[in-house]
Amino acid sequence: MGQSRRLRSGPGGAPRLETGPERAGGGRAGDSGAAMAAPGPRQRGGGCPCPCPWPCPWPAARRRLPVLRWLPRYSPAWLRLDLVAGLSVGLTVVPQALAYAEVAGLPPEYGLYSSFMGCFVYCFLGTAKDVTLGPTAIMSLLVSSYAFHEPVYAILLTFLSGCIQLAMGLLHLGFLLDFISCPVIKGFTSAASITISFNQIKNILGLRGIPRQFFLQVFETLRRIGETRVGDAVLGLACLAVLAGLRAMKSRLPQATRVEPLPVRVSYLIVWTTTTARNALVVLFAGLVAYSFQVMGSQPFTLTGSIPRGLPAFQLPRFSMATPNGTIPFRSMVEDMGVGLAVVPLMGLLETIAIAKAFASQNDYRIDPNQELLAMGFANILGSFVSSYPITGSFGRTAVNAQSGVCTPAGGLVTGALVLLSLAYLTSLFYYIPKAALAAVIISAVVPMFDAGIFRKLWRVKRLDLVPLCVTFLLCFWEIQYGIMAGMLVSGIFLLYSIARPLIKVSEVLDGDTLVVQPWSTLHFPAVERLRDAVCSHALTASPPRFIILDCCHISSIDYTVVAGLAELLQELHKHSLSLAFCSLQDPVLQVLLSADLEGFQHFPSREEAERCRGAEPGSSGAAPRASTSTSQSSLLPTGLIQ
Repeated sequence: MGQSRRLRSGPGGAPRLETGPERAGGGRAGDSGAAMAAPGPRQRGGGCPCPCPWPCPWPAARRRLPVLRWLPRYSPAWLRLDLVAGLSVGLTVVPQALAYAEVAGLPPEYGLYSSFMGCFVYCFLGTAKDVTLGPTAIMSLLVSSYAFHEPVYAILLTFLSGCIQLAMGLLHLGFLLDFISCPVIKGFTSAASITISFNQIKNILGLRGIPRQFFLQVFETLRRIGETRVGDAVLGLACLAVLAGLRAMKSRLPQATRVEPLPVRVSYLIVWTTTTARNALVVLFAGLVAYSFQVMGSQPFTLTGSIPRGLPAFQLPRFSMATPNGTIPFRSMVEDMGVGLAVVPLMGLLETIAIAKAFASQNDYRIDPNQELLAMGFANILGSFVSSYPITGSFGRTAVNAQSGVCTPAGGLVTGALVLLSLAYLTSLFYYIPKAALAAVIISAVVPMFDAGIFRKLWRVKRLDLVPLCVTFLLCFWEIQYGIMAGMLVSGIFLLYSIARPLIKVSEVLDGDTLVVQPWSTLHFPAVERLRDAVCSHALTASPPRFIILDCCHISSIDYTVVAGLAELLQELHKHSLSLAFCSLQDPVLQVLLSADLEGFQHFPSREEAERCRGAEPGSSGAAPRASTSTSQSSLLPTGLIQ
């Protein structure tokens, strides 16, 4: 079957390439996401390309180097779209990098140092065509908390975070991220949006010497608001208004089609480019205004100042730091970072994988979470060699990438090259960028992170989830790490409670002499006492004594503590001349119970057979083959749900 290609409008109106093998009947096998959706080893084009007689490492290489999946079929049409996307992201990342370095408490050049290595590494190791790695607002906020505004600490934190992420990828520990619940994430991002935005108010107003702790920051800003520099305030508010207007214009921009006249398509392209590169244009305009005042001999704005020209040296991160009072050794630096060595890599992975999954679902391709861990680990490790602070996936720049019609991760090469060119030749121009303009860029980027609707949604869906949300949200204003850890602790307590207190349905057959107990989830050791209480409270108080059936259709695994608890339950019921029969046991559970050799253990393939044989003596075994476990609910009278 041949390849077919056609152009269509992608998200945001950008052209997007559809490519992929045609299915029988003329159907499509994929769209632009097919650039990343390589066939498996048993599919056409997925096996080893060389006819070697020995086991070939090609499938393993394709699995560990995703670039090998799309590079052999890279097309010139993809190149044009990847160039456009890479340039669009590059024009966004340069001003954002300068601004995020301010959030991290580092000199501006470190934002640029953090913006290119991730683009290069992810091109070879990433599995999502849309994702771009680099500095983000949330990661910059975390770095400011754990790196103490010291570049040496920030770079070492990058290296150690990368090592942790790489180890998690090699050990397939990506499932640990699933224990960070959505309410915790929403509470953190919403609080971070407010914290980061208010942290930039001082630059909008031109104030200096404002502390970084949120509550002190609010107090000092309000106390010193009379010291506002008029020039910074006017420029900052103007930049905010322009950015908000361009964002609104882009969200309402209709998609252009090829049937439109040429002037209409050209106008659309101009507007789309302007709104996409709005950050760069606003910073450029503000820089020109500041330069004009400088030429006239006055300067009403606070400027970024000098930035070292040239590329960073490629060298190992420093594992100690010299201070006027002596040298801080590696061990002390690690102790100073403390819980940050867990929070930073985990939040970086969580942010990247969440973004990758969202855009993979939107654009119809799949990602490999463990490969994403490896990509993040290598990106941070190699980034530490070029003085980068920790990076992660950027939602805003990833959205720009997708809306620009990117086809493969090769767009990251263009973005990285643009950052390198800026470092090599444009740093002298960054001197004139007003801090108020960079603050406007940050505020414009983080305000959409605040999700006011999540509070109303959780109140409507499940009010209990508001507890970890509010705990995380409120404590993050005190300290980020306390908010995240407290939210995870509350979520963990709720999870453990649901495991220890599962829902148990207790029913009786119409004749009243058979009691059916059905746990609605699998049994773990904290729940065995709950099960014993449910059985005994109903069976021992009944007159006459009842035959008890334990329906295990929802139980997929048990542990030794559960087996011991069931043995004690059988003995207790036997003392009262009661029989307990198991039914609908899944094979793993049955094997465990048979291996335990429980006294009085009897089991049946289905509930119906257990009801028919309820007069059997304890110790008998239902040897009939496993049958269907369906039971008519009309034959049961529920006597209660134990919650």
